[in-house]
Amino acid sequence: MGIVSSQLSISLDGYVAGPEQSRQDPLGRGGLRLHEWFFGLDAERAQDGSAGVDQSVDAKVVEEMTRDVGAYVMGRRMFGGGDGPWDEGWRGWWGEDPSFRTPVFVLSHHPREPLLMRDGTEFRFVTDGIDSALRQARAAAGDREVAIAGGASTVRQYLAAGAIDILHLHLVPIVLGAGERLFDGITPRLEQETVVAGPTVTHLRYRVLR
Repeated sequence: MGIVSSQLSISLDGYVAGPEQSRQDPLGRGGLRLHEWFFGLDAERAQDGSAGVDQSVDAKVVEEMTRDVGAYVMGRRMFGGGDGPWDEGWRGWWGEDPSFRTPVFVLSHHPREPLLMRDGTEFRFVTDGIDSALRQARAAAGDREVAIAGGASTVRQYLAAGAIDILHLHLVPIVLGAGERLFDGITPRLEQETVVAGPTVTHLRYRVLR
């Protein structure tokens, strides 16, 4: 059985999303700045013409974190589409090629048939809670890693349940001032394992102590 991990970009003042999140602005006001370092990886690949061969510090960290992931779990808000019963036309924020390329278990209160995407990603919708979603993800992943993709509320629930082994935080040097904090209401014990400094972000890896 593989480990359970999670990775999130976080501001200096502890926010993983900005205020006023909406369907039009899913990361909230200013929240997109948390992920500019990641979006820049595609620009670097396009510039040097070597997609998939990028050797930047940030790209190496991302490759190491994702190469052994066999399944993902995410919350309804991360998948998007609004609250309440599903709009069957909504197929996620990522288009037809979301690039997970593994089963993704989406937590929801409303059932929906599995959604198979063009790149091989399959979204499966789980209505009976975080324990069930993790069990299904472990079964799908086999000996590979399960990644709790987000958002903050989903990661908090798994941290509070003691289900996450490794937490990766990408510390972005911005101050959002408001929004959604990762550690609201929980006090996990973390042991620092590695620190990797990139050009615009610092990558922190923690072991979550039981």
